[in-house]
Amino acid sequence: MAVLVPAAAQADSAVRAGTGAAAGAGARQHAFAVAAAKYHVPVRVLLALAYQESAWDAHSGQMSTSGGYGPMHLTEVTPAMLAGGPAGAVGRADLADRAEDPALHTLRAAAKLTGLSPAALRDDPAANIAGGAALLASYQKALSGGRSTDAGQWYGAVARYSGSAQKRSAAAFADRVFATVRSGATRVTQDGQRVSLGADDNVRVATGQLSKLSLAGVAATTATECPPEVSCTFVPAASSNGQVSNRPANGIRIDTIVIHDTESSYDAAIATFQNAGGSSAHYVMRSSDGAVTQMVPTKDIAFHAGNYSTNLHSIGIEHEGYAAHGGTWYTEAQYEATASLVRYLSDRFGIPLDREHIIGHDNVAGPSSSLVSGMHWDPGTSWDWEHLMSLLGVPATGEHGVGPVGSAVTITPGFTDNQQTVQICPGDDPTGATTACTEQQQSSNFVFLRTDPSDTAPLFGDQAVHKGAAGTDRISDWGSTAQAGQQFVVAGVDGDWTAIWYSGSMVWFYNPGGVNTTPAHDVTLVSAAGTTPVAVYGSSYPDRAEYPAGLSPSTQAPISYYTVPAGQSYVATRPPAHTDDYFTSGAVVTGAKQMYTIQYNHRVALVYSSDVTAAAG
Repeated sequence: MAVLVPAAAQADSAVRAGTGAAAGAGARQHAFAVAAAKYHVPVRVLLALAYQESAWDAHSGQMSTSGGYGPMHLTEVTPAMLAGGPAGAVGRADLADRAEDPALHTLRAAAKLTGLSPAALRDDPAANIAGGAALLASYQKALSGGRSTDAGQWYGAVARYSGSAQKRSAAAFADRVFATVRSGATRVTQDGQRVSLGADDNVRVATGQLSKLSLAGVAATTATECPPEVSCTFVPAASSNGQVSNRPANGIRIDTIVIHDTESSYDAAIATFQNAGGSSAHYVMRSSDGAVTQMVPTKDIAFHAGNYSTNLHSIGIEHEGYAAHGGTWYTEAQYEATASLVRYLSDRFGIPLDREHIIGHDNVAGPSSSLVSGMHWDPGTSWDWEHLMSLLGVPATGEHGVGPVGSAVTITPGFTDNQQTVQICPGDDPTGATTACTEQQQSSNFVFLRTDPSDTAPLFGDQAVHKGAAGTDRISDWGSTAQAGQQFVVAGVDGDWTAIWYSGSMVWFYNPGGVNTTPAHDVTLVSAAGTTPVAVYGSSYPDRAEYPAGLSPSTQAPISYYTVPAGQSYVATRPPAHTDDYFTSGAVVTGAKQMYTIQYNHRVALVYSSDVTAAAG
């Protein structure tokens, strides 16, 4: 009996049959080869493009923050997606028109080109790769009338694949793709697929093809402060969301870069920062291609960190993404653009390239006792700190291990192989994708901390968050974790377990053979100068009497939950600095006292230098 099978179903079956020959960890590599051959795309170009879009991850059918699916980031954005969430665009009459932008529907275009169903393109990695190959081939044919075997002749098609309507953004994306073609890449994806692209430094790209794409140029502006390899435009944040200043010429140092995620789409974050009365950041970075919108000049103060003292001395970089599933959608393009931007800022302002000066929003001190528990936890457990530091040219070095009690260690657990189980609840995920609390194992940037050297011991509970209760494995519960790059003092060793001084307590983490740590050298250790516990602060203001007449003094009080008890030591993240404050009149107030910033727990904290003794570690 003959059975008629719909064309889409036949195509879906054909894709699966094409990859069936390669089972296990090589299936995705094989899928790229099959798709490249079928649509006459140089396999090197297809692999490099997908690496920049997704680092070859499939994402299990989940959609990215910019509406993309699978290794090829095929997009399908609806009016409801544009209307929902922090964007606040619900009710706009132009939502349907905006959602019809072809760049937002490459999945739809790929379905027409391949005959594959939208469901297959979303959920099946092999189908998704085939769809991306077909789409890229169609761009190449429209551009040149054919499908060249010369990888460099695909530059314009790759630029178009970025979806950007701006020449600089499209070119920046294509440049990154072809940099990957030249350098090669190898990775084991989050679902265990090993994919490899060998290096080829002989590719010569046809950059002149950009002129055929009818892309918009960007007017040059001196207000944009970015390295040349990062596509950067300037859109000013609302003036009330920061302060005009003249850093560092006015004596206000810039010594910290704070990494955030937006918890919204790229466009929504930009719109939010333009709304008066809210927050801002110096830079906002797009997920799909690493393009940047600068919103505050670096000389000015952006309100981004939830702590004025931190804002005063820092530059904030927001990344399109959601901390609850950041490891899925923090793209390689984003990491590489971040590294370029951070290097540029480091060179300009003398900011050291280390984890003590390049921190996450989740590492920022709470400015007061009442605000500690509500401090943000982005970019979260799935931001790959060790990868970023490697891209910056300062990877974790030295052999793993643990020094003697009293010495310092750097937390270095790796990322891909550091699988931790976390609980994600609806309150952690503003996308609405999480409808019930769910345990999930994922690549992570941290180790869990326990009250005793046992995997059955309670997790340490931060005093401000749990008030004497145990910690939890909830993804937003930062108080029971030590993060990659952070440095602590060894307080004890018991078999496979290492203890550190943390948040005024001795806490333990599993560390067989020192696999999660590297001995730290040339650090400064601070401890209580006497037998009385040392007060811990979240800000660094001068004393009231040090403010001149006519200026209202800022005030601060110790964080009531925290102290540095006698006998404990903590790593100072930088030399002691004078207390200071700033006023919109341009007045800078510098105090006589100095404060150390220390790695106190998952977050940093401040102590007066007069209250502690410092020693080399």
